[in-house]
Formats: sequence, C-alpha cells, structure tokens
Amino acid sequence: MVRGMAILLGMQFIGELLSRLFHLPIPGNVMGMGLLLICLWRGWVKVQWIQEAAELLLSHLALFFVPAGVGVMVYFDLIAAEWLPIVVATVVSTFVVMAVTGRVALRLSIRENRDVG
Repeated sequence: MVRGMAILLGMQFIGELLSRLFHLPIPGNVMGMGLLLICLWRGWVKVQWIQEAAELLLSHLALFFVPAGVGVMVYFDLIAAEWLPIVVATVVSTFVVMAVTGRVALRLSIRENRDVG
C-alpha cells in the first residue's frame, strides 16, 4: 500500500510541477492522473501496485468533497448573482457527458460483439 500511495502522490506532484513550471491552464492533479494513465497504458506502472491505495482513497471519497462544499458557502453571494449561467452550464454539461458516455458505450459494445462473433 505504501508503494501505491507513493506512486499516486508522486504522479500528482509531477503533474503539479509541470503545470506550474510551464504555466499550463490544466490543474496539476488532472495532469498527474493523465500521467498515471499513460504509465498504466505503457505498463510502467502495474494496476496491482496502486489498487489497494486507490481503494482506500475511494472508500473515503465523500471526505474529499467537504472543501468544495465549504468553498461554495464562501462564495455564496457570487453564486447567487450568477445562478443562471451556472445552472445552464451544469445542465448542458450533464447532457453532453451522458451523450458522450452513451456513444462510447455503444462503440465498445459494437467492438466487443464484433470481436466475439
């Protein structure tokens, strides 16, 4: 578990470092997870190495939303003033995510059926 946590935190650190060093508009933690994905695809990192640490973090996922909830309360006046664009963006992005997820699932299902049959 220590190795898995070290890999996860190391990837996040490298992502943060790259994001700040090159002044990229992508958050460092997102870049770190992208790097982790690349390392998993290339076989440089094995799923077994990070599985236990990832499961531990996922079991406590609700705690990671507490800072975001506090942030919403801090900016409540700003959110109240801009509620319409926030609601529209939330609804539109939800439908876009649903549509993209459906298309990907459909393509994967077609590919799986083609490979099996």
